[in-house]
Amino acid sequence: MTAPRIGAVMWPMQSWPEAGELWRRAEDLGFRHAWVYDHIAWRGTTPWYDAYTTLAAAAAVTSRVRIGTLVTSPNFRHPVPTAHAIKTIDHVSGGRLTVGIGAGGTRRASDAGIIGPDWSPDERASRFAEWVELLDRLLTGPETTFDGEFYTAREVVQEPGCVQRPRVPLVIAGNGPRGMRVAARHGTGWVTSAHGAGDEPYGIVRSRLDALRAACDAEGRRLDDLVLLTGFNEEPWLESAGAFADLAGRYAELGITEIALHWPRPGSPFEADMKVFEAIAAEHGEPR
Repeated sequence: MTAPRIGAVMWPMQSWPEAGELWRRAEDLGFRHAWVYDHIAWRGTTPWYDAYTTLAAAAAVTSRVRIGTLVTSPNFRHPVPTAHAIKTIDHVSGGRLTVGIGAGGTRRASDAGIIGPDWSPDERASRFAEWVELLDRLLTGPETTFDGEFYTAREVVQEPGCVQRPRVPLVIAGNGPRGMRVAARHGTGWVTSAHGAGDEPYGIVRSRLDALRAACDAEGRRLDDLVLLTGFNEEPWLESAGAFADLAGRYAELGITEIALHWPRPGSPFEADMKVFEAIAAEHGEPR
């Protein structure tokens, strides 16, 4: 059993260059990866700066930490310009980009329905599957033409491609059967939280992993990276370094390879002792 690699979820709320100092600090603390949510606003929180522009800037002021979205939202993005931005950031970062993708949130206070009518659950799932399929093609093929139910592309030239081959890793957020099929078909990895109804967090993740493995078996493949996004239930991830180690060990036994901790944010549900956060990074992060 290998201990999960740890990352930090960053809050794109500070103006540059203050935000750049936080990204450099995440790298200096030893976090293996640093992520940003992709929204116009998040649960009504503003300012909330653009995820992809932030990642491009973060790539330019760091040199070791992997960076990525957790997760990119189809609510307001089209795969063609998104693929172009991904390729560019992968070059700026020297091949350190990972792209998380989800179906998009349903809250208007974030970004659901802001550029059109609200989607039904079935349409949201169908758009998500098509969105990821087209993005995969755009990042791997030299030229892409695509006619889908929701998205189209006409002779889109993507050369030169990504620094990482065959393309930037995609980690797919999907807890239902359709989302897991998308992950099994197109993902390098899968991202989940331990948030849900009907069971305690560990049991929720274990059940989802069983379903994911079944989806992967059906596609004849496996996923390398299993990312657990923390902070959405009462598990004491940032209560102490010891509490973190206990939880990380339990989830590692399930096969979780990456753990993403929210950067402590005062006055929010993600408030935590910064000294504990730093102690966890010192013990479990990348040696400096």
